[in-house]
Amino acid sequence: MNITFYGAARTVTGSCHMVEACGKKFLVDCGMFQGKLVEQMLNYEDFPFDIKEIDFVILTHAHIDHSGRLPKLYKQGYNGVIYTTNATVDLCTIMLADSGHIQEKEIEWVNKKRRRAGKKESEPMYTAQDGSDSIKLFKGLEYNQTVVIDENISFKLIDAGHMLGSSIVLLDIKEDDTVKRLVFTGDLGNINMPLLNDPDTIDKADYLVIESTYGNRLHGEIKDQSAEFVDIILKTIERGGNLIIPSFAVGRTQEILYEINKYADLLGVEDKLRKIPVYVDSPLAVNATKIFEQNPEYYDEETLKYLLEGENPLNFENLHFIVSPEESKALNEDNIPKIIISASGMCEVGRIKHHLKHNLYRPESTVLFVGFQAEGTLGKRIMSGEKLVKIFGEEIAVKAEIRYLDSFSGHADKNGLLNWIDKIKEKPKNIFIVHGEYLNQQVFKNEIFNRFGINSIIPSLEETYTLDGKLIETKATYNSARFDILEELSFLKQDIDDVTNIVKTEIKHNIVEEDLQGIKEKLAEIGQAIANIKGTKTNQ
Repeated sequence: MNITFYGAARTVTGSCHMVEACGKKFLVDCGMFQGKLVEQMLNYEDFPFDIKEIDFVILTHAHIDHSGRLPKLYKQGYNGVIYTTNATVDLCTIMLADSGHIQEKEIEWVNKKRRRAGKKESEPMYTAQDGSDSIKLFKGLEYNQTVVIDENISFKLIDAGHMLGSSIVLLDIKEDDTVKRLVFTGDLGNINMPLLNDPDTIDKADYLVIESTYGNRLHGEIKDQSAEFVDIILKTIERGGNLIIPSFAVGRTQEILYEINKYADLLGVEDKLRKIPVYVDSPLAVNATKIFEQNPEYYDEETLKYLLEGENPLNFENLHFIVSPEESKALNEDNIPKIIISASGMCEVGRIKHHLKHNLYRPESTVLFVGFQAEGTLGKRIMSGEKLVKIFGEEIAVKAEIRYLDSFSGHADKNGLLNWIDKIKEKPKNIFIVHGEYLNQQVFKNEIFNRFGINSIIPSLEETYTLDGKLIETKATYNSARFDILEELSFLKQDIDDVTNIVKTEIKHNIVEEDLQGIKEKLAEIGQAIANIKGTKTNQ
């Protein structure tokens, strides 16, 4: 029984793991890479496995970094079953079509440039129609429903508490008359989150594949940060600014709406909060919220209590859902202080970039991050303290207040992950750590060993292991040399931006004329080196 890691290996996105057992090959997740350019490029590479050999797919949840390449898999010939929960089917119905729409829009922009350069036009990774068509392969399941693949392989999905319909995969595989349990956590949810139940615990795992997004850090208490959240809202509005919340359209947006509604009552500020207009500016988030409302069986007891009392926790008097581009543009032409919740959560695409462009330079406004920001994304750069960022080719000064509340994260923190492992009565013999930045994973690996004495492995991309942790092979299907060059170029681009900012603010940095002349000479050397590289390519 072997497992190969085709994504989320020493990075957070692109979850895709292939299990080979009992004559079957199947995938757990097939997600999109996000963040750094070099990782995004992987989305457009051919799959590093033979699609015809894949017998079935298990999808842990609907987030695009877990589901986003399924339409590509379908487009390239996969016609097997994709098993997941019923709520995930509902969410993927809108999310994968939306993802395809984004691919079409992005390639449309690229092709304009290619046409002007006389180059052949490119195709999108997949279209909105591909996203919609791929849903016919999905088979919805209830939590704890056992699926028997054959006499040797069966599995069931239990609640991961990460988002609506998210699941932990419990695989029972019989080899040599012995049944071994392989568990994939998917994304393990934070405890005491709005709307959803805490993650289910398990009695046994022979082998475990666990996420590690926050494997090196602790979240704040949800109760304390909820009060802080309300304080941020009120102070921003009082000084005449807008509160801009970059949020994942599915999951995080709905949790934020719940918190605004709930704490208006609990903190005695109902009169103030009820007067503040709240805008959800994302067609995907609008549709996802409807799906949340249609699936109350996934809610926790507190939320169900609200429903039984006749309250809708995802709707209130001053809440407005924005769909059309015209309505979205109008938000930035309106001077009334407001809350704008918009996608994408990492600020890479979508309407959030327009709202940042119109608010980042305003000291009276606040940008509040409530979710993970991958390295290389606009959201990460803003959250890390950059004072000048480019949006739609225009340099924008960052003068707004920048805040981050980690208790709203849909991921368990270090203690949450360790406590979840601690509750497993029959502990795993070996643990594979995925879905995390490498430095975080190293910290988490040490924590696991110190607390449980269990060895862990941090796999690299395209490595194949036995479940006992023996490395069988490292494939090199992806064009690693090209990706290494792209990564170096992305670092160089960032360095150039940093030098640009220093030169622009030369007085602040005490740069004298001699220093500027030295910089000019060095840049001439770099320019000549780049010209030589281009010349080499031209002469081939």
